[in-house]
Amino acid sequence: MSLGEKILDLRKKKGMSQEQLGEKIDVTRQTISNWELNVTAPNPEQLKLLSKELDISIDELLDNDIKNVLESKISNTEKLAGLVIKILKVLGILIAVFLVIDVIAFILFAFVRSSDGGLLVSSGNEIEFVCTQDEDEYVITVGNDGYFNCSNCSKELYSELKDNYIDYSDLNDTFDKVSSYFEKNNGICE
Repeated sequence: MSLGEKILDLRKKKGMSQEQLGEKIDVTRQTISNWELNVTAPNPEQLKLLSKELDISIDELLDNDIKNVLESKISNTEKLAGLVIKILKVLGILIAVFLVIDVIAFILFAFVRSSDGGLLVSSGNEIEFVCTQDEDEYVITVGNDGYFNCSNCSKELYSELKDNYIDYSDLNDTFDKVSSYFEKNNGICE
């Protein structure tokens, strides 16, 4: 539909004559007639007044398909925003998985016992070591919370170690003292 046809159609829908429309936008009836016949076209200022009187946007009056362009841009923006949100979700999940793996690794590292029977300080809270004497093997565990265990120890050896060589506040010193005791008695600690 041409601009002139659109002006004619909208003017008739409003129930106005060419003269009435011309008065409202300060032009003659003949000017309105020329526009409707596509002989001339309104200037930008007249287009503004015409669009107000006919209750239509200038873009719609001129058949500028700006609405579809805007809808397309909004649609593309929504798609991009959706993609960004998906990427952020995936990154969040990956970070959470890595944190869980780190926590599990830390827990395993902190509490796994040495498989070769040697000294292991577990998070600074406990040590476990193996001492041998006269072909007898003793697994000794000391915790800084007051825990002491000596498997295969006689009551006398257990009491001797606990009363004279165990220092719960310094586990490394405890290992040195117990090792020294076993060395004096023809034994060794690892």
